[in-house]
Amino acid sequence: QVQLVESGGGLVQAGGSLRLSCAASGRTVSSCAMGWFRQAPGKERELVATIDWSGGVTYYADSVKGRFTISRDNIKNMVYLQMSSLKPEDTAVYYCAAAYLGSSIVVISTNDDEYQYWGQGTQVTVSS
Repeated sequence: QVQLVESGGGLVQAGGSLRLSCAASGRTVSSCAMGWFRQAPGKERELVATIDWSGGVTYYADSVKGRFTISRDNIKNMVYLQMSSLKPEDTAVYYCAAAYLGSSIVVISTNDDEYQYWGQGTQVTVSS
């Protein structure tokens, strides 16, 4: 089993930056894809970014591309989301998730259902 704990959320002004961290324990997630999702009030949960097991392949939602950076440290069993140029529309609860995809070809996923493990979430609020 894998336990994921997010941290680093908070209140920032528009244009500011935050770095979210996700600590994994119980089992290494070195062999899985990791993703950051978010859910804003009244909206569906959406993928923010995902990264493959090696850290060499990433994907970003169009809404955050160029502003957010996902990274991972497999030695520390950590994944990060660096958020810059934050906008009020980025306000949401951010969730870290792990996906064991079972494929040597498809190394990342944008599908919520393929992520087996989820953290409790951390609140990010961006004021205008």
